Amino acid sequence: MKALMKTISGGLAAATLALAVPAAAQMELYEDYVPADEVVELTFVKVDEGQLETYLEGLKSTWVAANELQKKLGYVSSYAIYAVPYGDNEFNMVLRVSFPNTEMLGPNKARYMKFLDEYGKTKIDQSNKTVLELYNRIRKIQGTYILREMKLTK
Repeated sequence: MKALMKTISGGLAAATLALAVPAAAQMELYEDYVPADEVVELTFVKVDEGQLETYLEGLKSTWVAANELQKKLGYVSSYAIYAVPYGDNEFNMVLRVSFPNTEMLGPNKARYMKFLDEYGKTKIDQSNKTVLELYNRIRKIQGTYILREMKLTK
C-alpha cells in the first residue's frame, strides 16, 4: 500500500510539473509581437472614507490642470481618473496618464521650462502646498506602475 501511494504521489508530482513548465517560447519580437510606443502610467490610490469628493476637487485644480497643459503641449496623450467601486479595498482610485512614448517619461529641461512658462511657478507652488496640506492627510499612494502594450501581429 505504501509503495502504491508513493507511486501515485510521484506520478501526480510529475504530471503537475509537466503542466507547470511552459513550452519553449515560440514568440519572436517584431515578428509575432511589437511593443507599443505609447506607455501608460497607473497610480493606485487609497482615499480615506468620505474624502472622495474632496480629493477629486483637489485633483481638478492640480493634477487635471497640469495634465491638460501637458496634453496641449503633446507631452501626454490622455489621462483619466477611475473610481474602484469594489475589490479588496487596497485602493479605491486609479489615476492614468498615457504618454506617446517612453521619451516623454524621462527628464527634459526644455520640456520642463516650457511647461513651467505656461503653467506658472505660482500654480506649481500651490499644487505642492495642496499635496502637502491636503492630499497627504486624506490619501495614500499604494503604487505606481508603467505599462506597455504588447501588440500581437499574428
